[in-house]
Amino acid sequence: MTADPRISETHEIVRFDPLNADIPEKEWRRLGRKALDPNPFFGPDFLRPFLEHMGQKGVRLLVLRDRKSAHWLVAAPVGRRRQGLVLRANTTWATEYSPLGTPLVHPQATDITLRGFLAAGAEPGGLFAIPYLPLQSETAAKLKSASFRSSVVFARAARAGHGAGATGEAQLAAADSGKRRKEMRRLLRRLGEHGEVRFVSLNGQEALQGFEAFLHLEAAGWKGRAGTALLSLPETAAFARLAIEQRAAIDGVRIDQLWAGDRLIAALVLFRDGGSVFSWKIAFDEDFARYSPGAQIALQALRTNLASDNFNGADSLAIPGHAMIEPLWRGRLNTGTLLHAEGLLGVLKRPLCTADAKLEQTVRRAARALKRRLAS
Repeated sequence: MTADPRISETHEIVRFDPLNADIPEKEWRRLGRKALDPNPFFGPDFLRPFLEHMGQKGVRLLVLRDRKSAHWLVAAPVGRRRQGLVLRANTTWATEYSPLGTPLVHPQATDITLRGFLAAGAEPGGLFAIPYLPLQSETAAKLKSASFRSSVVFARAARAGHGAGATGEAQLAAADSGKRRKEMRRLLRRLGEHGEVRFVSLNGQEALQGFEAFLHLEAAGWKGRAGTALLSLPETAAFARLAIEQRAAIDGVRIDQLWAGDRLIAALVLFRDGGSVFSWKIAFDEDFARYSPGAQIALQALRTNLASDNFNGADSLAIPGHAMIEPLWRGRLNTGTLLHAEGLLGVLKRPLCTADAKLEQTVRRAARALKRRLAS
């Protein structure tokens, strides 16, 4: 643990090693419960297993807290990585397993508080990136207010999600209507030829057994053949099992399943946090692909979300333009990377950083286009 006394007379910056026993976990969890916008990936139940097993060295939990009470007001895991092809910057630690960079921000955090957090995040180097930030969130509004002269937003995108209440019901009605509704029900009837069709939702400790079934279902499919399933590597399997175990202990995970008789056809792993639902991993039995099992379980998850108590919205965490989820989860979550520049060095580096990131995206698109051309 290291402390920076320079922020103000009332607040201080502290950098914790998330894996050390001296971290005040009670304060960490308290902030997670009270945060303006939930982020299950930045709480101890996910972050610690991830860092422990995935070898992510150099990540520190950056915390701004009240000096007198020691209550946490802002927190996020922060590391350093390239934002494009060349330039490196400090960043909240969003990854392919956790594509959500939203810091945990207490409702009482002020512009001055957040400016102190952003300034600390930019050290050293002068730049601090917050990727995959939902731009319509309360947290984003506060961060932009605190840094309106010193930040830009780039890498804008929109991914699937869905609302709650009347908005969510309207989105469900639009997704489950007309030809799609008729076809999805026809496919379920055909699936019934292989055994009784049923949807199941597992919560709490029941989710642990459900997750083991998910792991083997995923490994049996294309991800297993590509070596990207969670079971493909010992470290990903260990991290995922521990994260699910710890989130299940706080009722923070739900696993939705589609069965035909005694055969698991599809499974969807979702995280629950503060009334929000985050769709983390999906898998299905490829022998039954003709029955659209992925779409069936995604549509059922939407129904289950809307029927849940205190539900206020869902994030698919899917890549923008995802062919399966976007026609079903019809809300859109606009995200972007907020890049804060601190000091003259940061101001000079900021346009170079955004240009570097755009160049990387151009190169990636060209590589994908070439790959498709060679495969055709």
